[in-house]
Amino acid sequence: MPLDAWISLVVVTAVFPLMAFTRLGSDMVLMGALVVLLTLGVVDPSQALGGFSSTGLFTVAFMYVLVTAIRETGGIDLIIRHVLGRPSGEARVMSRLLLPVASLSGFLNNTPVVATYIPAVLSWSRRIGVPAHRLLMPLSFASILGGTITLFGTSTNLVVHGLLVERDPTLAMGLFDIAWVGVPVAIVGLIYLILVGPALLPARRGAAEVFENPREFTIEMEVDPSGPLVDRTVEKAGLRHLQQLFLVEIEREGNIVSVVGPGERLKGGDRLVFAGTSEGAVELQQVRGLIPSRQGESSLEKDFTERRLVEAVVSNQCQFIGQRIRDGHFRTLYGASVLAVCRGGERVPGNLGQVRLQPADVLLLEARPPFIERHRQSRDFLLISQVNGAARPVHEKAWLAWSILVGVVVLAAVGVMSIMNAAMLGAALAVVSGCCTVGAAKRGLDTQVLLTIAASFGLGAALDSSGAAAVLASGVLGLAGSNPWVLLVAVYVLVTLLTSVVTNNAAAVITFPIVMASADSLGVNPMPFVVAVMFAASASFLTPIGYQTNLMVHGPGGYHFVDFLRVGGLLNLLTAVVALALIPLVWPF
Repeated sequence: MPLDAWISLVVVTAVFPLMAFTRLGSDMVLMGALVVLLTLGVVDPSQALGGFSSTGLFTVAFMYVLVTAIRETGGIDLIIRHVLGRPSGEARVMSRLLLPVASLSGFLNNTPVVATYIPAVLSWSRRIGVPAHRLLMPLSFASILGGTITLFGTSTNLVVHGLLVERDPTLAMGLFDIAWVGVPVAIVGLIYLILVGPALLPARRGAAEVFENPREFTIEMEVDPSGPLVDRTVEKAGLRHLQQLFLVEIEREGNIVSVVGPGERLKGGDRLVFAGTSEGAVELQQVRGLIPSRQGESSLEKDFTERRLVEAVVSNQCQFIGQRIRDGHFRTLYGASVLAVCRGGERVPGNLGQVRLQPADVLLLEARPPFIERHRQSRDFLLISQVNGAARPVHEKAWLAWSILVGVVVLAAVGVMSIMNAAMLGAALAVVSGCCTVGAAKRGLDTQVLLTIAASFGLGAALDSSGAAAVLASGVLGLAGSNPWVLLVAVYVLVTLLTSVVTNNAAAVITFPIVMASADSLGVNPMPFVVAVMFAASASFLTPIGYQTNLMVHGPGGYHFVDFLRVGGLLNLLTAVVALALIPLVWPF
């Protein structure tokens, strides 16, 4: 095997554990690997940067703009309002929730669909008396199943199809071609989720239940009007660096001072809200000039225009992962104070400032109103929703945004335009018509996903051009023999396992050249194996880290890692059996 092939194999092999077991972003890991291959001369600049000119990449980018337009106009909220209702019986509840989600996910990116549904489902679950943990995981899984119905369903479908067309334009697929397999897979999966899945989930407390009583994690004191703290700054009063708690807000004469700075001067009668441990109350008793609050109602239960209570789910890309909240200067960077941390359905006990953040932690934050819009698209948080906040009003252009999306689907489905051209035209119309601003369109682009896709193309090119893909293919054929059925199952299992620990786009794009080389060596039609890659990459049911929507529901639902194995394991098996049985019938070997 040539030296370039060995280098490619070593670099690609190193990529997967780095993405799975480190806090480095998948985009940074893959871009770093690409730089190594480029520096060592394994790929030339045109191969390394080829992913940035891929039709699949641009189609994904344009689809993000269309999704942004629907979100900005309240289009998904419109569906939620008209669909959820008040059904009776858990099966009807699940049907009313999952069927629309799966349908929407066939044409929209899963993440904004799930992000919009989660706050609505939490409120809806209380209204209809169904625990939220029985709804949130099925919500995520239904969105994944819906993504298998069309080429628009997931970025992975679009990217793999882009690779296929670049390799052989005659193999181009129609928008609904994979529906012959995707619809049966989705139907079987949804039936399982409606009738069986929720019963496999043990009782769990979600973040909403943990955070429902502010008195459990806050301590309130008042500044004695005749005491020594009057007119002192927070810093000089010794309230800035308390050991067991920290000052969150000051209620003063019917107004609120949120995210208190060290230079804020205290006034007599100020009501101070501290977050931390109950043991911290002892520490506060030692501060001369503070007296217990004489008001019965908790300050956090009052509504102030200057303050928002929000729940934020920590992303696995958050820069504070592994750091203590106090050491990371969380309040300074985000302009928000952490009131409590929920992990695995339980509030993290002890000194709040000493808590080290982990992916999927749910934070109860107090912040100023601009925080929500400023960080809604932040890579540090997967979900930001206002606690007990009203749903966003439906904008009058929601129907226009939906019409643009329908037009894109029709143009691509009937072959008037290519999928990329239709998506590009739709994105332009969304901006020109005012469904979303240029700024919102830019913020809607998930740069991490786009960089991951582009860099994955470079790694795939390295495997292909260096001969490593052919060598790996011969090894796979040695195990599979000359039986295409065995090869098909092996491809599906390999990609499924990879997508459980790394991003589905990276798993699909890097394995694509190996799969094509294997099909060529066997002398059979490559289409069954390409479609198997699409479906296997979407089968992200086994772990919370396998797909972004799983991580989004992990904290709010109070799930444990084993819950995903319990419910997702059988779902993975069912969808694999259906997909592997149907793929060769639609695309014969």
